[in-house]
Amino acid sequence: MSVVLVAGGATGIGAAAVRAWRDRGDTVLLADRDAGSGRALVAENRPGRAAFHECDLGTVDGPAAAVTAAAELGHGQLDVVFYNAAVLDAYPLRSWTARDWDRASAVNLRGPFLTVQAAEPYLRRSPAGRVVFTSSTGALRGHAGMPAYHATKAGLLGLVRALADELGPAGTTVNALCPGWVDTPFNDGFWAHQSDPDAALAALTASIPLRRQARPEDLVGTILFLSSPASAYLTGQALVVDGGYTAV
Repeated sequence: MSVVLVAGGATGIGAAAVRAWRDRGDTVLLADRDAGSGRALVAENRPGRAAFHECDLGTVDGPAAAVTAAAELGHGQLDVVFYNAAVLDAYPLRSWTARDWDRASAVNLRGPFLTVQAAEPYLRRSPAGRVVFTSSTGALRGHAGMPAYHATKAGLLGLVRALADELGPAGTTVNALCPGWVDTPFNDGFWAHQSDPDAALAALTASIPLRRQARPEDLVGTILFLSSPASAYLTGQALVVDGGYTAV
C-alpha cells in the first residue's frame, strides 16, 4: 500500500481523491487550511489510515511541514504527492493588486515546487514515486478577470516537465491533471465575476460536448491511474479531463 500526501483536499476534487485512496487501503495525510472540513474528512470510516495536518501551503514553510507530517504518518515512507491546492480569484484588471497576484503565485506555483523539493528524498526511495499536480484547462485557454490563475496553471505545466526530467532517473513520474469545469464552490469567484451568472453557466454547459460540468468523482480515475504502477512509463504530461470542452 502507498503513503499519499494530498496537499489541498478538504473539499472537491481533493476530498474525492482522499476517499478513493483510503478505500483501496492506502495511508493518506491531508494538508489543508480548512481544519473543519479536513478533520471531518479524515474521520470518515474507511479502510485506509488518514490524518489531517493544518497548514497554509502558500507560506514558505507550509509545504515542507506537510511533507514531514506525511512521512511521519508513513513511518518514513512517502510514495505519492498530489498537490491540489489552488487560489482562483476573478477581478477586473484594474482591481488586481500585487498582493492578489503574489498570493495566487504562492499557492498555485511556488507551493507545488516547494512540496516536491521537500518530498524528493522520500520519492527517490520509493519503488513507485509519483507526483500529480492539479493544473487546469485554464493552462490552455483564458478567461477575462483571471490572469493570475491562468498564468500560474500554465506555469505548472512547465514545472511538471522540468521535474519529470530531474526525477525520472530515480523512477519517479511527474504529471499534471487538467480538469475542465468542475461543479464545486472553488469556481464561485468566476461566476460572481459574470454580469449574468445564470446565462454564463447555461452557455458554458452548452459548449461542453457532454453537456455538464464534471463532478469531483469524475476526476478520481485519472488521479488513481497517474499514481499507480499502470502509469510507470508516463511522465512530464498533462492529461485533460474536461468532457470535451477543449476539443471543440
